[in-house]
Amino acid sequence: MYFPAAVFSEKGKAYGVTLPDIPGCNTAGDTLEEALGNIPEAVELILEGAFQKPAPSSLEHYKDDPVYKDAAWTLVNVDLGFMDERTVRVNITVPAGTLEEIDRAAKGRGLNRSAFLVRAARREMACQ
Repeated sequence: MYFPAAVFSEKGKAYGVTLPDIPGCNTAGDTLEEALGNIPEAVELILEGAFQKPAPSSLEHYKDDPVYKDAAWTLVNVDLGFMDERTVRVNITVPAGTLEEIDRAAKGRGLNRSAFLVRAARREMACQ
């Protein structure tokens, strides 16, 4: 989904980006590219645990809002797929020995195989 993003900058300072349709979603960067690149992490942090996906407004929705009078506007593509908590069955191929290790580790942590793999994948993705 494309959300309007308000970009603020002062000469010689960092760029700030706000997504007004996602209250509290703000980020910054030394360059515009860095600030825009930080948006996915900011969205995930602010919407962690949220149950309802926000809906984007049009760019025109904020044009007369005095809070954003000094902002430049752009649309940013925000992937809200992380909010989809439905479970789906998948088929993966794993070496037999590795599967046994996974099952032992999961059991040792009081988890089933699926929960263990999801937790491990999320931890790995967070390290990027």
